[in-house]
Amino acid sequence: MAVNTTPESPLPVGEVSRLIGGWIDRLGAVWVEGQITQLSRRPGAGVVFLTLRDPSHDISVGVTCYRQVFDSVADVVSEGARVVVLAKPEWYAPRGQLSLRATEIRPVGVGELLARLEQLKKSLAREGLFARERKKPLPFLPQLIGLVCGRASAAERDVLENARHRWPAVRFEVRNVAVQGVHAVPQVVQAVKELDALDEVDVIIVARGGGSVEDLLPFSDEQLVRAVARCRTPVVSAIGHEPDNPLLDHVADLRASTPTDAAKKVVPDVGEEFDRVRQLRDRARRCVHALLDREERGLAHVLARPSIQDPHRMIDERADQVEDLLDRARRCLRHQLDRAESELTHTHARVVALSPAATLKRGYAVLQREDGHAVRDPGEVEPGQTLRARVSEGEFSVRVDT
Repeated sequence: MAVNTTPESPLPVGEVSRLIGGWIDRLGAVWVEGQITQLSRRPGAGVVFLTLRDPSHDISVGVTCYRQVFDSVADVVSEGARVVVLAKPEWYAPRGQLSLRATEIRPVGVGELLARLEQLKKSLAREGLFARERKKPLPFLPQLIGLVCGRASAAERDVLENARHRWPAVRFEVRNVAVQGVHAVPQVVQAVKELDALDEVDVIIVARGGGSVEDLLPFSDEQLVRAVARCRTPVVSAIGHEPDNPLLDHVADLRASTPTDAAKKVVPDVGEEFDRVRQLRDRARRCVHALLDREERGLAHVLARPSIQDPHRMIDERADQVEDLLDRARRCLRHQLDRAESELTHTHARVVALSPAATLKRGYAVLQREDGHAVRDPGEVEPGQTLRARVSEGEFSVRVDT
């Protein structure tokens, strides 16, 4: 219930603490899951103190329980263990502190953890976080590699030494984090986000040298999986060689079996690249030589042809044919001209023989009226009419008498 207060009538601290305690008492007992980070079992003390932490967030709460409650699981529970606790929240009013009073503690077994991981894996797969089309290709030669690993760990040494042995000029941006325990998830997530924010980082390697299922739990955390899925930089998972792969292997753009394998897959070997360049250069040289040899043979074949060796031969061979054709053409043309000339002479003779002038030369005359029309019928003229008479050697006038 809300409490009405004003600056003039505030509540004392004790009253506020008492009210908070009352609200918490109404919560009742709850089952809480977490990881034990601190454990205090003082000899002779009847109460055991421990701190329960959320592995995915930087949140923890104090837990107390009677010694006999903890002794029932003391053989299988220690710092770092995952447990489920049935506890009732308690408010310690004098100090204003919240804690949990545990009445039952149950360790979370490996089988149960694996079952939960399998459920989480299926849920994330349905969202498409593990889809192949989401995988980003790795650059051929990264200039700067981001490395997330434990401080002074074998994984860090394996990645750095193998990568620099393969390509001495490669550079690293290293983030040392906790790779197991309650601080692992937030630190790894923060390191991945920092490296992804750097534009010069070409690829990110998250490395750890294997471990038990419990040790690898941070790399199956949903928060880390989603952080890697949001990265714009390609991420390589190199979390040892356990048969049960953490979920990071599925969401990463590339999975490496070991940190050493990650260095080999991310960084090309300078010696191998030199050999490949040399092989390609030799192959190119052979191809060019083969091309030149083939073209030279083709050119020699073309030059060996008679038409190339004696280009005038065809002209000389055709010259006689051309001359024969020209003579034939001349004879044909001459024959046509002679025949045409003969026909023209004959036609001319016929035209001359049948012309009016030839008729006049035989003593005939043509009578024409004044308008120039020839007289063909006596009825066309009248007595006394003057006509023109045209003969072979000229013309003269005549008069019609009757």
